[in-house]
Amino acid sequence: MIRHPDHHVQPPDRSAALAVIRAGMLDVLVVGGGIVGAGIARDAALRGRSVGLVEQADFASGTSGRSSRLLHGGLRYLAQGRLRLVRQAGREKQVLRRIAGHLHLPLAFVFPAWQGSPWPLWKLRAGVRLYDLLCGPPAAESSTILDADDALRLAPGLRTSGLRGAVRYFDALTHDARLVIDTLRSAAAAGAVVVNACRLEWAERDGDGWCCGLRDTASGAALTAKARCVVNAAGPWADRIPHSRLRLRLTKGVHLVVDRSRLPLAEAVVMTDGPRILFAIPWAQRVILGTTDTDWPGPPGEPRVEAGDRDEVLAVVNRCFPEAGLGPADVLSCWAGLRPLIADRRGGPSDISRAHRILSSEPGWIDVAGGKLTTYRLMAGQVVDLLERRLGGGRVACRTADEPLPGCPDEPPRAGLEPPEVHEDVVRRAVRQEWALHLDDVMLRRAGWHYYRPDRLEIAGRVAGWMARECGWDQIRQAAELDRYRGVFSPIE
Repeated sequence: MIRHPDHHVQPPDRSAALAVIRAGMLDVLVVGGGIVGAGIARDAALRGRSVGLVEQADFASGTSGRSSRLLHGGLRYLAQGRLRLVRQAGREKQVLRRIAGHLHLPLAFVFPAWQGSPWPLWKLRAGVRLYDLLCGPPAAESSTILDADDALRLAPGLRTSGLRGAVRYFDALTHDARLVIDTLRSAAAAGAVVVNACRLEWAERDGDGWCCGLRDTASGAALTAKARCVVNAAGPWADRIPHSRLRLRLTKGVHLVVDRSRLPLAEAVVMTDGPRILFAIPWAQRVILGTTDTDWPGPPGEPRVEAGDRDEVLAVVNRCFPEAGLGPADVLSCWAGLRPLIADRRGGPSDISRAHRILSSEPGWIDVAGGKLTTYRLMAGQVVDLLERRLGGGRVACRTADEPLPGCPDEPPRAGLEPPEVHEDVVRRAVRQEWALHLDDVMLRRAGWHYYRPDRLEIAGRVAGWMARECGWDQIRQAAELDRYRGVFSPIE
């Protein structure tokens, strides 16, 4: 039976949270406020551990807020023989349906098969049957085989030349950044202390624990935290954290957003470019297109969508939907993210395993990286199991598969998980209960208006005014926040 804990506990103010982190010995200090770090903090707190979490920027501002927004088993991983990964992800997808139903919107996918494609119909037919077997979907979401006419009915505008049919299977749409925030809200309700804009600068062994130097980037102040264990869950930055033994291969994925009137899809469509797979994903009145998979040679930084990335995605879409004729002017918004994959120099970026790795090369220090959004809870559970063995005191069972996230089941998924209406109450909640410090924290991650609304600049002006009243900003600070927001995501380069 699902229990419904009190998720209305308001997070402590920033100064109080920092005071708690530096006041005494924590059981666990988690570095990284993406979905994996958030999941670890929640799991450890629910097992009764004293937990601090620090994030150098904003929660979900890296990989975890720039995904394809899918909860999926990974159909293409079957072709790579990664059955265990598919089974794990399929099971976790069903857990998320239960604990985060407000962020789990079942979504049908049509995967067309064309003559001469590396994805012939017989292979797709066998693949979705195995996918069902591994993922265990509800009966209403079992896969089906479609002839060409049925495929065109469900995905109007598909290229008819050489179309042999399609398969239809189910995964789910989510809001990735909101999943992080709600996971952190649950962690805080269980006693974890979480702070964004707080960077780890150094760490050293201190007796039976760790002494960690932190920098509050909001004020510039330095502080020291002590913890019996430290978990490095810093995503693309994880191999740059002191004491890390991880070796990562970063790959960039870009996504474009177009109006649904330009590509009127009732269901998601899998598009192929040789062996690669891209998606066209209905998102309320928009469609998300992506993603690319290219090596990122530089530091994590701020990956941008370049003109070549945009044109690559649009070319694939226009080949699959020749009458759409999408061009650069149709792109309403876009984002780019980096995948922190475990280093493997063999093969192309799409061939790298999405399996995760957990290392513990020093007593009380754990590195974790790799994996995917869908399997974050599994990764977190494995890390906390290691922490429990290190911390002692008796094994406490993981509770995250049964404890619902805030909003579940009280808030059913909005149609297509579209952003909420623009309203001051949303902004007030983001500041008071969800750790929003900057204008872009609200526009991009808490509310998502940046990616969805063409009038984003006008909305940003209103939101800045509301945040000014809530946070005590003067006119200079408001102007600075608007400048910061305009610079967060520059036009396609």
